[in-house]
Amino acid sequence: MSNPEPSVPLGAGPAWNGPAPASEGPLPGGAPTPTWYDRATMRLRADPTRNRRGGVLAAVLVTLIAGVLRLWNLGHPATLVFDETYYVKDAWSQWLLGYTAQWPDGADTGFADGAVDTFLPDGSFSVHPPLGKFFIGAGMALFGVESSTGWRIAVALFGTGMVLVLYLFARTLTRSVAFATVAGLLLAVDGQAIVMSRVSLLDTFLAFFVLLAAWFIALDTRGHAARVAAMAASRRPPHVWGPVLWNRPWVIAAGAAAGCAVAVKWSGLYVLAALGLYLVVADAWARRRAGISSWLADAALRQGPVSFLLLVPVAAVVYVSSWLGWLLTGGGWGRDLGAADPGPWGWVPTPLRALWLFHKAIYDFHVGLTSEHGYASPAWQWPLLARPTSMYYESAECGGVTCVDNIYSLNNPLIWWAGMAAVVWLVYRFAMRPRWQTGLVLTGLAATYVPWLLYPERTIFQFYTVVMLPFVVLALTFALRDVSGSTSFDPVRRAGGQRLVLVFLIAVVVLTAFWYPIQTATTVPYEFWRLHNWLPGWI
Repeated sequence: MSNPEPSVPLGAGPAWNGPAPASEGPLPGGAPTPTWYDRATMRLRADPTRNRRGGVLAAVLVTLIAGVLRLWNLGHPATLVFDETYYVKDAWSQWLLGYTAQWPDGADTGFADGAVDTFLPDGSFSVHPPLGKFFIGAGMALFGVESSTGWRIAVALFGTGMVLVLYLFARTLTRSVAFATVAGLLLAVDGQAIVMSRVSLLDTFLAFFVLLAAWFIALDTRGHAARVAAMAASRRPPHVWGPVLWNRPWVIAAGAAAGCAVAVKWSGLYVLAALGLYLVVADAWARRRAGISSWLADAALRQGPVSFLLLVPVAAVVYVSSWLGWLLTGGGWGRDLGAADPGPWGWVPTPLRALWLFHKAIYDFHVGLTSEHGYASPAWQWPLLARPTSMYYESAECGGVTCVDNIYSLNNPLIWWAGMAAVVWLVYRFAMRPRWQTGLVLTGLAATYVPWLLYPERTIFQFYTVVMLPFVVLALTFALRDVSGSTSFDPVRRAGGQRLVLVFLIAVVVLTAFWYPIQTATTVPYEFWRLHNWLPGWI
């Protein structure tokens, strides 16, 4: 996994064909020079066509694995589980009305039995923006509102797509098919990622767009330093100020993706801010390496405002656009808030004033959310995996024994605990040898975890970690690459490291198979279910 452009000694690889470039001449012995022959090192790089083909096959494979694990028996159980009681019904009324409506008491049972139009005309107070519910509603419209598969299909497809995005992100970071394949496989088989792709909550949508935004930033960063250096070198020295770059389409794309994340849950704001800060720091580093004397001021005061304009306004437009259904209708909760006593804000259109007051009410709700819950887990517990979330549990007699159906949102313990150790290793590695790749991964981790530490009194859950999980997986993959060793290592040492990584991956897959029935409401004997009670806080 360590070499993004693998090479082999001459004569050790497959037969190479193709005319020699006229300027380079033939290889010793008269053999034609392949276009991927590196004359400086006298080595053959891997056939680029074969590398691309292998990359496509690997991406398809890990995505298919993810899809099977997420889509198999998706409609079971055919009842609303955990917080689906909020999001599924809200999503359907929002799809039909443009805003979320109130439902009568006992609507869950009726909804599961096909009574899907019993919502009331009054708008309901929704504590999250509309975009995630829009996707759930679209899934129900396409696959059937009376089908539990229809409730969950959008989440399952986004969860599957997240594995593909992680593969592409990892490939962008390292240009290594092996690295990207391991990262994609780890996310594909992780229990938390599987469960959160099989229940109709909002967090998988949030995780998808956060990861997509980080990948777009990686695509921008990959060539940014070279552009800065080339443009600085073309100027007359001394290089006091560097170029100001407006042509950065991947930053605009990242802003749109981050705006979608915020339009699913407000915690996406932390990611938007962190990625903006990362752009400034990475640009400052690039300008310093390019020999620009005022590199810090140049990055912060000249390129920084430009990066802000490329990133943030598009995010704001995407976010506000997600509220169009509420803005263009009159029945949503709080639509009349802006009509009374506008004060100095009378020049602002009434719907926008109402939207602002709606947001204030949402903020007040989240700040004051301190209700007791048996599966609540403060953020300081998350690295320990101390209190995962049980989302569904039923027991019944089957064949003379007690059987259990359970949906238990637990990470693959080996992936999670090894990932926590890998995060510590990655911090050390970055401190010793800063690289933009590891810096971006750590930025994603910080943005998706650290803010939750600021609210120890909030009612929050372990399953929120599905948003930080892709970055934990990337940290673990970097650590596994270091274990496997680079091509410069002694062959015996490298072979031993690769065997150790293979054993680790096999153990991960075995643990996934062991936990999968407990995470998908598959009927199992009670004694088998009890085998999963590893820690006091589990199940």
